[in-house]
Amino acid sequence: MKYLVIKCGGSVLENLPRSFYEDIVKMHTSSEWTPIIVHGGGPLITSLLKSLNVETKFVNGLRVTDHQVLDVVEMVLSGSVNKQVVRNLAEVGGNAVGISGVDGGLLKAAPTADAKTLGFVGEVVEVNHSIIKGIINQGFIPVISPVGIDAGGQRYNINGDIAASAIAKALEANLCFISDIPGILVDNNGVKTKLDKVSKTIIEQMIQEKTIFGGMIPKVKAAIDGLVHNIPEVGIINGFEKNSLLDYSNGKCVGTKIVLEEEIA
Repeated sequence: MKYLVIKCGGSVLENLPRSFYEDIVKMHTSSEWTPIIVHGGGPLITSLLKSLNVETKFVNGLRVTDHQVLDVVEMVLSGSVNKQVVRNLAEVGGNAVGISGVDGGLLKAAPTADAKTLGFVGEVVEVNHSIIKGIINQGFIPVISPVGIDAGGQRYNINGDIAASAIAKALEANLCFISDIPGILVDNNGVKTKLDKVSKTIIEQMIQEKTIFGGMIPKVKAAIDGLVHNIPEVGIINGFEKNSLLDYSNGKCVGTKIVLEEEIA
């Protein structure tokens, strides 16, 4: 069985067209690929925190998370956003099961190295992939919210890109990030040009030069980490382009493919 982990960021989820979900259902029912969705929900979290007069801070694209913020993160990600994705799939004939990384210890987490700055932001130390496979074996599409838990029951806010990479590593799956742009863009004589393929070294250089910044940083770092740990392929595609997901899964040149140096030639 070939798995494809599809990461949908919160900034694109609100506006993804019906056809995107139709493509996931088509993939699930009639292709060699088995889709697994991991989602974010950042804008809705920020909006709710603002309504509660709670300040939001980010460090290198990661949300600083205290106890109050963590409650809102879990409510939004594992509640409203997760079930909205499940409903969107149901509306186009799909069968999906929404689950949190907390359920069954799906995403076992530990605090990041920057815990003093970031608070309850976690990294994934283990994925209980038998839960995901169990959902798939019963004929459902897994929809996963990136909230993790440690052995003591402490919850952690996990960046969705990092969670998606960890799940892909555990399943030896391909990983596809859904964006609202066609891939990684660079300035070429004043014109934004998409990179069809980019290497680890070039990405690190682009981060240093601040060509890649903000929320794109954890995305590309998660991609590189996945490739180093045997994820077969990582891509960034535009979920608003018709058939882009199906085209990507069929091996067509869509979006930006992120590769290690030895594959760049």
